[in-house]
Amino acid sequence: MKAVIQRTKEANVQVNNEVVGSINYGYVVLLGVTHEDTEEDAKYLVNKIINLRVFEDQDGKMNLSLKDVEGSLLSISQFTLYGDTKKGRRPNFMQAAKPEVAKSLYEVFNQLIKDQDIPLETGIFGEMMDVQLINDGPVTLIIDSKDR
Repeated sequence: MKAVIQRTKEANVQVNNEVVGSINYGYVVLLGVTHEDTEEDAKYLVNKIINLRVFEDQDGKMNLSLKDVEGSLLSISQFTLYGDTKKGRRPNFMQAAKPEVAKSLYEVFNQLIKDQDIPLETGIFGEMMDVQLINDGPVTLIIDSKDR
């Protein structure tokens, strides 16, 4: 499971020109699922994401977590994180999990975020989405559960 985490001042996601999720201060998380992923991968990512110390403290040092700053999270499913561009010009997505598997693990990830009392908004799985954000910093990190 891969996550691209972007610290944001505000963000929203639209489907068919309708806002379906919106947050202020916190993270936008683009989440990709591959074939071998399990609930353990989701648990690992959630623990890492909510406890990353990338928000500034009173001294301007990145020392506070999402929980510390009482931030929100906008979760977006993103199968293209598993796009392979090694050959040719068109990515192949063979490493992305089948939709039914990916959706289930995406929902597990989102529930685990909620279980940590983090305010959560989401996009709509499988839909074309427009994501708008003000990247704060910018601070953008990539976490892969296979790296643990």
